[in-house]
Amino acid sequence: MRIALDAMGGDNAPRSAVLGAWEAVKENPALTVVLVGDEEAIRRELPGELPSGLEIHHTSEIIEADDEPVRAVRRKKDSSLVVTVQLAKEGKVDAAISAGNTGALMTAGLLLCGRMEGIERPALAAFIPNIKGRVTLALDVGANMDAKPQHLYQYAIMGSLYAEKVLGFERPRVGLLNVGTEEGKGNELTKAVYGMLVDADLHFIGNVESRDVMQGECDVLVSDGFVGNVLLKAMEGTAATIFSVLKQEFTSSLINKVGAAILKPGLVRFRKRMDYAEYGGAPLLGLRRPVIKAHGSSDERAVKNAIASGVRFVSQDVNGYIQDALQKNTPGESE
Repeated sequence: MRIALDAMGGDNAPRSAVLGAWEAVKENPALTVVLVGDEEAIRRELPGELPSGLEIHHTSEIIEADDEPVRAVRRKKDSSLVVTVQLAKEGKVDAAISAGNTGALMTAGLLLCGRMEGIERPALAAFIPNIKGRVTLALDVGANMDAKPQHLYQYAIMGSLYAEKVLGFERPRVGLLNVGTEEGKGNELTKAVYGMLVDADLHFIGNVESRDVMQGECDVLVSDGFVGNVLLKAMEGTAATIFSVLKQEFTSSLINKVGAAILKPGLVRFRKRMDYAEYGGAPLLGLRRPVIKAHGSSDERAVKNAIASGVRFVSQDVNGYIQDALQKNTPGESE
């Protein structure tokens, strides 16, 4: 299997990409990772001679985090991000991975790979850790700000299959993000899609409130991109604030430092459970070729896990299952 990795994308590039790919091919001899980016910069980060499982595809441009996505994809055709997706489109690799500009990656995926047959809006997924020691796959979290019931219906099918085939969840529980758990709650969009999900061949458990997401109420959480993105950013901000306040408190006095030393093993375990790096990259579902978005601040461990996610995505033929499921489940269009 061949995976293209944008070596210049992310806060810690190219070091995290190079070292993460190095570890990935060491653990999987059947895997080849193509590092896409500035060859000189990539080679500087190699801990030794280039192993047989790593290849370098030189590019001359980089899409920065603050670049406007559509303009950057159209103008920077030799950027590491665009070329990474282009290699997937041309079938030279089985999947593409980047920790770079999210909007640019989505744009490149749409313009180069295109949507799967029957998919109206691809979705960006994200992993939300929960207290049950696993994750909830949330989608859409920002690819499409507005959505129709049909779009959320397709998100549910794609998310359920990804959770089953890649995350290993048996009969994933699908929830609809809403302001209450009762069937009649919500706006016109959620009310319309509720009945569609009830009739679908899914393990639909009904509406889920945002306060219950981290309790592990569902395995797949469906929403439009605006609401999903607000939820995700609020959770990220809350988590960052909690860890910041804890750090301040634990270092504020001698007795607190002693207490922190006693609690350290438990705090380390807690942080690990909440760490995005444990779960690899999040998929852009609904594209013709597998495209994975790694977290912008990914370290080498997160990159290695993102590569592992890409391998499972391809080996389990998630896109094939999605295509079959959409053909079997074709409800009428709802406005």
